Amino acid sequence: MKAFFYSFLAVLWLASSCASPDTAVVVSPYAEAIDSSQTLVQQLLEAENFPGAGVAVSVGGELVWSQGFGFADIASGKKIDPARTLFRIGSISKPYTAAGLARLYEEGKINLDTTIYAYVPDFPKKAYDFNLRQLGGHIAGIRHYKGDEFKMNKHFPTVSEGLDIFKEDALVFEPGTDYSYSSYGWNLISAAMESVLEVPFLDYMQTAVFDPLDMQHTFAEYATQSYPDLVTFYEQSEEGNNEVAVPVDNSYKWAGGGFISTPEDVVRFAWGHTKAGYLKAATLEEFTTTQRTADGEATNYGIGWRSGTDEAGRYWYGHSGGSVGGTSWMVIYPESEVVVVVLVNRSGADFDNVQLKIADRFLDALSGLGDGGQ
Repeated sequence: MKAFFYSFLAVLWLASSCASPDTAVVVSPYAEAIDSSQTLVQQLLEAENFPGAGVAVSVGGELVWSQGFGFADIASGKKIDPARTLFRIGSISKPYTAAGLARLYEEGKINLDTTIYAYVPDFPKKAYDFNLRQLGGHIAGIRHYKGDEFKMNKHFPTVSEGLDIFKEDALVFEPGTDYSYSSYGWNLISAAMESVLEVPFLDYMQTAVFDPLDMQHTFAEYATQSYPDLVTFYEQSEEGNNEVAVPVDNSYKWAGGGFISTPEDVVRFAWGHTKAGYLKAATLEEFTTTQRTADGEATNYGIGWRSGTDEAGRYWYGHSGGSVGGTSWMVIYPESEVVVVVLVNRSGADFDNVQLKIADRFLDALSGLGDGGQ
């Protein structure tokens, strides 16, 4: 009965999919949750003066709400279509890459606990050894950005060349003893992946992750390439106005922050990680479960996935993202199979936990449905 109920919701959604990009897809019985969430997002946009946002929500593997707010481009008045408008997703790129890593792990082509030098032997030797699991959980001691690196506008043609930015630097601590977030650690992961592949890292991501999960609007962003559906990227001025962001080239961090995607494609990716299917159940648990430092302290980070609980004590995993001209959140409630994605085309946007507030509304609506609405 439950499967039929969600199929019925999908039919209703498809019937209304011809609505304009700025019009909500309203599907009963989530109408109240959608209406409340619309108000919540609109108030946030007005309070924070965001240029635009795209929101998508799925329940039980079906898209139940998808809507654009504000503008993809302020000057032209171009609206946001959550099915096609491309945002910089920043560090949501990490779970994307983690999916590719997980596939290689399941195929026995890579060992998460083997020394990194088994895969990238040319990486300069450090004071301590470390492995892919530690890199994926930010406990390997690889540094993060420094100086103006976050706004780098230099092209790196290959994954291995991207390692040049940090490869000579010492580890910031003994691996396993501390947690320090590092996008560069994911550069090294992608180099390790590429070492066991017969194709470049980006080609593998297409065939092993994006194609199987039907992510038709997800790409590695090339600074020299034109994307008709790409948002204009904004930063906030000291006066609080939206100014076009400085140009950057994110080829230096494909794996950790270089992908562009749509709200609906991010939801499709998340659908594939709510339960076993794309990955085995044991693999999904291994990658999303928090790691711990040597003293037993939980990091609330697995391998490419953040995790936590909301104010009601409900468990979630997902990831946030920050990039030049983009802020993002993807959150998954696996027990209820509720997914919320919020993408904004401005740097450093303060979401005020809007992703969890939206999820709360849909979780409440879902609990009121019982078994398939019976």
